[in-house]
Amino acid sequence: MRKYPRLTFSGLKGGSGKTIISLGFSRYWYKKGLAVKPFKKGPDFIDAMWLSRAAGQIATNLDPFFMCDEVLRGLFAQKSDPSSLAVIEGNRGLFDGLDSEGSCSTSALARNLQSPVILVVDCTKVTRTVAAFLHGCQTFEPDINIDGVILNNVANERHASIIRESVEKYTNIPVLGKIPKIKSVLIPERHMGLISDQEYAAEEALENISQIVSSHVDTQKLIDIANNAPPLSVKSRSIWSFAPSEDRNINIGVVKDASLWFYYPENLEALERAGANIREVSLLQSDPWPELDGLYMGGGFPETQAEELSANKFIKKHVYNLSVSGLPIYAECGGFMYLCSSLQCEDKRFPMAGIFPLQMELKRKPQGHGYTRARVVRDNPFHPPGSEFVGHEFHYSCCNIDNYPQIENCLLLAKGNGIGGGKDGIIYKNTFACYTHIHALSVQGWAERFVRACVEIS
Repeated sequence: MRKYPRLTFSGLKGGSGKTIISLGFSRYWYKKGLAVKPFKKGPDFIDAMWLSRAAGQIATNLDPFFMCDEVLRGLFAQKSDPSSLAVIEGNRGLFDGLDSEGSCSTSALARNLQSPVILVVDCTKVTRTVAAFLHGCQTFEPDINIDGVILNNVANERHASIIRESVEKYTNIPVLGKIPKIKSVLIPERHMGLISDQEYAAEEALENISQIVSSHVDTQKLIDIANNAPPLSVKSRSIWSFAPSEDRNINIGVVKDASLWFYYPENLEALERAGANIREVSLLQSDPWPELDGLYMGGGFPETQAEELSANKFIKKHVYNLSVSGLPIYAECGGFMYLCSSLQCEDKRFPMAGIFPLQMELKRKPQGHGYTRARVVRDNPFHPPGSEFVGHEFHYSCCNIDNYPQIENCLLLAKGNGIGGGKDGIIYKNTFACYTHIHALSVQGWAERFVRACVEIS
């Protein structure tokens, strides 16, 4: 049993303000010299990146759909430290999960981690009803510790006073602060959530958010609540199913730039444990790449960099040649989009790497959004045929694979849309591309097979 100071920021619904609160306090405490370890519940790359920026430390995703309770606690303990403050940002409403039982909800995660919960409530056009909401939350799942509430979007002092008095009268939840309505946009949003921190004045935004939340909330009370979190029991066995390799002879390129940057840190850690050296490369720069034995292309926003990606003919040709040579390439979502023949954004079509003849098109509405369950139905270097794994997808692009009968899919989805019609994953030689994102802790053996494929080719 060890003490881990921790707080879970949640809300009654998505858009309540928990992201801004989590970012503000992560940055405030970080600037005050406190070691802050950020966590994001669920498969959210964008909020996790902003949390990393705010806290000066890489955020870790905690996902009850991908990991069992024991692995989640182990991952939390491995990435936390008793001398630091863990800030956990929930997703959606506190009790919202995959079903009526609330499986995989923020409350389920908080219960597993025995974390105090701070509720952020959007008070727009509501007063006394806030107390009713909070009273319901207290009784709905009694084993959840709601240790405080932050009132967000209060109109004025009178508005805040009525809500505070109501909450104190009808519940025993302390009101820790009130955030006024902010007319300016703190961080712009785009179709997939917050705009990338690489495309916005991130430092200025975080400093503004930090100043706002810290001046309207009892920051010391929050720290006291975090420090009073109960000791957490974590089993001593490793969260990994394989021992680290002593060999480091394989170089795997990982695309990291403004176009592709969606990676779970544990995926890269798994590749390193399996024996790979990670070499960061860019699709946007024309600098020659190092000698590679494999290539990992994550998700991101290729649509925002489409013109630059298309214009960089040197790198497009290089990636094409690597694929033709049989180099193991694993591409998820945005990486998949880059490997196709073209990407259409509104009325403009941009030539891409051309490894697959598919024409990608960006739509106005999501074409796939949520968790996936996949069964492998075709040989490939990364997932054994007949195996099953879980992942997630979030994409606005699509392609009409039915126009290309010569392309066979590798995955059948029991849950999710993928390329379309519950199909996902296509392969050319040793290049595997799909819309499904995976997490290495839920797809055991992926990293070892990736490195093994690199060894066999090199």
